[in-house]
Amino acid sequence: MEGALSDLVVSEVTADAVEERLEDFAALMHACVLGGASINFVLPFSRADSAAFWRAKVLPSMRSGLRRVWAAEVAGQVAGSVQLSLDTPPNQPHRADVAKLLVRPDFRRRGIARALMAALESAALALGRRLITLDTATGHSAEPLYLSLGYQVLGIIPDYCRDTIEDRMIAATFLHKVL
Repeated sequence: MEGALSDLVVSEVTADAVEERLEDFAALMHACVLGGASINFVLPFSRADSAAFWRAKVLPSMRSGLRRVWAAEVAGQVAGSVQLSLDTPPNQPHRADVAKLLVRPDFRRRGIARALMAALESAALALGRRLITLDTATGHSAEPLYLSLGYQVLGIIPDYCRDTIEDRMIAATFLHKVL
């Protein structure tokens, strides 16, 4: 795979659609964690662990209206996804959080993450969520992506979390964007 993908389709998915394709979403997350993505999990991390996360954490919050999910498909295959958390306190109805921007390692650097973030930001703005916040592992590949999309660094917290693969602590960079 070289260059941009002409058959890329990004769309918001329902909880029922995620449940129907749970294995596809679990495989996506599993591949990303095995590829070193710092998305709250550490090795060993099985496909069953990934499916359990989608079942226990993502689906209930989607059904309650507190989380929205977009999928990026290439030739019918789930190549990426991103989540928007709307679970903010009453004094922050204008804010939302980006969670779990995932692109399968074999589909990276093809514009998928950018397309997912564009869809998420457009929906957030339509929902009146004009302040978007997120965090990412400092120095990982997602950090320059967010900066190129106009996100600004709020700060870095050292030793914020454990590395996905190695037994060591890593820093996290917190970012925001006003839409």
